[in-house]
Amino acid sequence: MENNDVLKGKSPSRRTFLSASAATAVIAPIVAQTTAASAAATGTSTGAPQTFDPQLRMLLSEIDPGRIQSIISTLAGFGTRHTASSQTDTKRGIGAAIAYVTDQMNQIAATSSGRMTVQQQTFTQPASATLANPTLITNVIATLKGTASPERFYVVTGHLDSRCTDILDATSDAPGADDDASGVAVALELARVFATRQFPGTMVFAAVDGEEEGLFGSTFMAQQMAAAGNDVQGMFSNDIVGASQAFDGTKPDPFTVRLFLEGIPTNVTAGQIATMKAVGGENDGLSRQLGRFAQEVAPFWLTGMNIRLIWRRDRYLRASDHVSFQGQGYPAARFTEPRENFNHEHRNVEVINGVQFGDLLEFVDFDYVGRVAKVNAAVMWALATGPGTPKNLQIHTSPPTGFAGINTTTLTWSANPEPNLAGYQVVMRETTSPDWTNTTDVGNVTTVTLNISKDNVQFGVRAVDQNGNRSPVAFPQVAA
Repeated sequence: MENNDVLKGKSPSRRTFLSASAATAVIAPIVAQTTAASAAATGTSTGAPQTFDPQLRMLLSEIDPGRIQSIISTLAGFGTRHTASSQTDTKRGIGAAIAYVTDQMNQIAATSSGRMTVQQQTFTQPASATLANPTLITNVIATLKGTASPERFYVVTGHLDSRCTDILDATSDAPGADDDASGVAVALELARVFATRQFPGTMVFAAVDGEEEGLFGSTFMAQQMAAAGNDVQGMFSNDIVGASQAFDGTKPDPFTVRLFLEGIPTNVTAGQIATMKAVGGENDGLSRQLGRFAQEVAPFWLTGMNIRLIWRRDRYLRASDHVSFQGQGYPAARFTEPRENFNHEHRNVEVINGVQFGDLLEFVDFDYVGRVAKVNAAVMWALATGPGTPKNLQIHTSPPTGFAGINTTTLTWSANPEPNLAGYQVVMRETTSPDWTNTTDVGNVTTVTLNISKDNVQFGVRAVDQNGNRSPVAFPQVAA
């Protein structure tokens, strides 16, 4: 009987993955300086939930829908925030919005005991089909530097600009209450509640510009982070997160937020895609692992919100600022409300046949935005508090000389740098399962050989610290 790695007695949420006779993880001396583990590692279901720090609960309780309402109302009150609108008017246009968000970020940074810094990241975007003239683009970025692993970055954005029906119309009203003052409010509120606290990893809260015309601000920001060598291990775009109902006769869904997650990564070569197809890894890119992690660490009973994972880069044939980060090879995803109303999106403010068009404050549910902020906060807390995602994970496929294959599975990875690391877990699932179902604790090692055939299941590795915090899962690349 081959390896006993066929799942039997399955239930939707719990599976006994390894039989007692096949539950041993053999620590193989493949990587130099690896310490052999003498104890057997036992495969179990992933049922043991993440523990939630009481301090996280306190932080979530501080998120204030009233402050969120004030931010969205102020941004919508600038009339238009079109990327090409006035840069100098203090009451109307993108310049006024940039000044307001910068002032808010600086006030927040003042509470951080010097850990948070604020910058305006400005560049000139050339004229194009969506911008009539060369235009200054300004991102407002607040960075809360990590204390133990500051080289790890976790990013949350909303986009500052708005638009009306004609993408070149920089003068008509475009209040952009939902698209995307709501996302900027989430970024600002997260900056506020996190600023007074310390975390191992670095967090970035940004209001990016030029999204409507072509993701210009976020593209520049992501390129700058990549050029600086920043290790962005998670990024979330909050774009159109303000309406808990569609106002179109469908049932409201005030306790669901969608999270869009690409499958085939944006930044891969044709050769990498071919390998992904060959090993069945189409559902295991960086962004999919980030989404699985988010659903685990931000459950409904903690945030008051269900995360609906959608395995698509974005809404059908569309994009938001997370795509800019995916283009740099970073794991990134997009939060958005459960059902959009396109009468309220990219439309002039007007009434036609008794129907109100335009992105107005009256269609925003501020309590809903607060719950979206809680989801973001819970995920960012878990990411920045826990260990980093393991690096350089490889699965070794070369069989002994003269053999066509081998039924054991050997994984190797680089050691995490965190001083409080407890060890690693190998996670597994059937190839048809949407999420990881079983875990094998393998100790603080960097190589493991399992008596389970790689042909039948998917493997991943995550790090665990001494407080039980877990990293997102790394998916193995095929060793050369």
